[in-house]
Amino acid sequence: MAGGRAPRVLILLCILHLHCLQGAKILTISFVGGSHYLLMDDISQILQDNGHDVRMFYQGYQNMQGYEKTSVPYAVSTYNMEEKYLKAYDELFHEYQREIFISRDRPQSLFPLMTLYAKHCRLYMNQTDILDFLKQENYDIAIVDPFNPCHFLIVEKLGIPYIAFFAGPFSYSLGNGLPSPPSYVPMYLSGFTDRMNFLERVINTFMYLGSYMVEIRNEEIFSGVIEEHFPPDSRPTLSDLYNKAELWIYNMDFSIEFPRPLLPHIQCISGLRAKPPKSLSQDLEDFIAESGDSGFILVTLGPIISAVYRMDFIKEMNSAFASVPQKIIWQFKVSQWPKDLKPAPNLRLLDWVNQNDLLGHPKIRLLVAHGGLNGLTEAVYHGVPVLGIPLFADQPDNIVRIKAKHMGEYIPFYEIKSDKFANMIQKLIKDKSYKMAAMKQSVIMRSRPFPPDQQLLGWVEHIIRSGGGGHLRPYSYQQPWYQQLLLDVILFIFSCVALLIYIIVKVIRFLIHLLYSRKKQKQN
Repeated sequence: MAGGRAPRVLILLCILHLHCLQGAKILTISFVGGSHYLLMDDISQILQDNGHDVRMFYQGYQNMQGYEKTSVPYAVSTYNMEEKYLKAYDELFHEYQREIFISRDRPQSLFPLMTLYAKHCRLYMNQTDILDFLKQENYDIAIVDPFNPCHFLIVEKLGIPYIAFFAGPFSYSLGNGLPSPPSYVPMYLSGFTDRMNFLERVINTFMYLGSYMVEIRNEEIFSGVIEEHFPPDSRPTLSDLYNKAELWIYNMDFSIEFPRPLLPHIQCISGLRAKPPKSLSQDLEDFIAESGDSGFILVTLGPIISAVYRMDFIKEMNSAFASVPQKIIWQFKVSQWPKDLKPAPNLRLLDWVNQNDLLGHPKIRLLVAHGGLNGLTEAVYHGVPVLGIPLFADQPDNIVRIKAKHMGEYIPFYEIKSDKFANMIQKLIKDKSYKMAAMKQSVIMRSRPFPPDQQLLGWVEHIIRSGGGGHLRPYSYQQPWYQQLLLDVILFIFSCVALLIYIIVKVIRFLIHLLYSRKKQKQN
C-alpha cells in the first residue's frame, strides 16, 4: 500500500510544481534601446506566450528612427526621462558616432557612455514608486541586459534573482569569469581570428590584460551610484553582481563565433529574431519583381549613417548602387537624405524595414550591413552573403568572423569608393562560393537540437524550478585570487624544491667534508 501511495504523492507534487511554474512571474529590464530593446522584446514575448506572467521595465526612448512600436502581450512599466536628459544622451551618442568617422573605435571610448548610464542610473534608482511596486510583485526571476550595469543594481535593489542575457558577443567574458585563453580567443576589438600568428598573440595578450583595466574603470564609474543607494554593510561591486547571476546567456551561435571554452552557467542562445519570413507589402513586392533575375540587395547600416553622415560616404555608395543591375532597398531616414543628392534610379529608401522578412525573400542576393549581431544572425539563418561596413563596438569583430567563415567580405567606411564598392558587390554575388558558405552556416544554425525559443524557455524554467543556478556556477567564484592563480600551490612547490635542494647541498657538503677528513687522517 505504501509502495503504491508514494508514486501518487510524487506525481501530485510534480503536477503542483508544474502548475506553479506555468504562472512564474518574470521581470525583464531594458534601459539601452535599439537592437538591445528589440531582443529583450522578443524574450518577453516568448516567455509571455508560454504561460508566464511577464512585465518589462524599460525607458520610453528607444533610439530607433522609423521604428513604430506595436502592442505587446506582456505588461510594461515605463520610465520616461526628462527632456534635458534625453537631449544630453542624444548629444553624447551623436558625438560618439562622429568620433567613429575620425578614428577607430577603442574600448575606452565607451567610458563617456557608461558615465551617462551611471548618471541615468541615479534617476532610475530614485523612482521609488515604480521600484516599490516592482518589489511588491515578488518576481521569481528577472532577465537583464549586462551592457548597462545599472540593470544589475536595479535587480539587486529589488532583491530578485536574475539571468544576464547579453545582446552581443563574448565581450563580457572577463567580468563573469569565462575562460578566455589569449592564445586562441581573440579579445574584444582586436580584429583577430582564432588562428593568430606570434605577433597577434602578443598583441592579444596585452589586450587581455588591458581588459581588466577597462573593467576596473567601469567599476569606478558606478561606484558613486552604489555608495548612494546601498548601505555601507551591504554594498556590492559590479564584479560581485556579475558572478551572482544565476545564468549568463549570450546572443551568439557557433555558426558565427569561433570555438572557445564555456562554463556550465554560460549558454549560447542565438537567432531569436531569425524566423521564417512573412509576406511583404505589395508595393515592395512590385519593386523587387522589377529586378528580374538580378534580384535585390538589402542595405541596413543602422541609425548612425542617417543621423551622422559624411556627404562623400553617402555619395560614393549611391554612385556604386547606380552601377549595379540589382535593385537596392536601403533603410535610411528619408527626411535626412542629402537634399542635393538624387537617389540612384534602382534605389528605394525606407525609414524602417523588417530585415528578417527581406532576407528570407527568394530574390535576395546580398546584405550590406554594419555588422550588428542580430542582423548577421538573420543573414546566417537565411543563408545570405554579407558585405560588411563595420562602424563601432563589436561590429568589426563580428564581420571578421563572417569573413573567416567565407560568407562575406568587409570594407572600412573610409575606404569606400564607388568603383571599388561596386566591384566588391558583384564579386560577392557572382562568386558562388560565398553563397555556398552562407548556406553551409545556415544548415549549421538551423540543425541545432532545439530552436532558440525552446532553449530560452527551457533554461529560464530550469533556473526557476531548481531554485537558482548555484549548481552551474564554478567554485572559482568563491576562491580568492591567489588560489585561482595557484600562487599558494606554486609557492609550496617552490619551497619544497628549495628545501630539497638545500638538503641535497648540505648532504653533499657533509659527504665531501667527511671524505676530506678521512683522507687527511690517512695522510697523517
